[in-house]
Amino acid sequence: MRPVTPVGILAAKLESLVQKAGTDQTLDPFFKRELQQAYELANGLDPYLDRCTTPESEALSLLVKQTQSEDWSQRFSDGETVRHLEQEMLSGHVEGQMLKFLVRLTQARHVIEIGMFTGYSALAMAEALPDDGKVVACEVDAYVSEFAQTCFNQSSVGHKISVKVAPALDSLKQLAASGEVFDLVFIDADKGGYLDYLEILLTTSLLAPNGLVCVDNTLMQGQPYLTGATANGVAIAHFNEVVADDPRVQQVLLPLRDGLTLIQRV
Repeated sequence: MRPVTPVGILAAKLESLVQKAGTDQTLDPFFKRELQQAYELANGLDPYLDRCTTPESEALSLLVKQTQSEDWSQRFSDGETVRHLEQEMLSGHVEGQMLKFLVRLTQARHVIEIGMFTGYSALAMAEALPDDGKVVACEVDAYVSEFAQTCFNQSSVGHKISVKVAPALDSLKQLAASGEVFDLVFIDADKGGYLDYLEILLTTSLLAPNGLVCVDNTLMQGQPYLTGATANGVAIAHFNEVVADDPRVQQVLLPLRDGLTLIQRV
């Protein structure tokens, strides 16, 4: 898998420098040792976090294997735009366990996920919900929705998850109109839509009074604080700035995987 997080990208760059430095006999040995240690610090972090985190369930492990075995080199359409899908879009083990922890800590019963992909995070959160809990997963892509549903059907908690295949904003408006309320929200969809998703959560009854919003990819490979950002990087940088200046909320950006921001109303 290609590196898609700030730490992973840093480790890959340091590895390349270590390899080049190893063949350069003119470099100071001290510099080489320091460079090697910097690489080991970066490269060893994610595997160490993985080892020290509660293992994922068999159902989550199976979902990962099925996602990794799928040919995501194809392009699938949502009817208006063509989306490029890749296995790196999975939330992954450590973030999945973090979401499970947050579900338990908040004693959430109703969870909504905005942007599901193949369902790893939805399934992880469902595993932490009580027997009568539910996850509503919003996904625009019919192909991955069917893929995820197959995975859910193989799990003992898959019945807690209902999938809405439509543009997420449309689904949120429908849920708000029907009086649905959610204790925890996980946003991991199109980055340009993040502000719209947060706004409808804050201006309707969708989010419970003490509800928690978790927003993924808020470090976006380091692009928000580097030069030469992509459109997604620019969108995330703008989202982070707006949230930081919004008096209605309090938030913390955690350097977990590609960035996870936790948001609550003040």
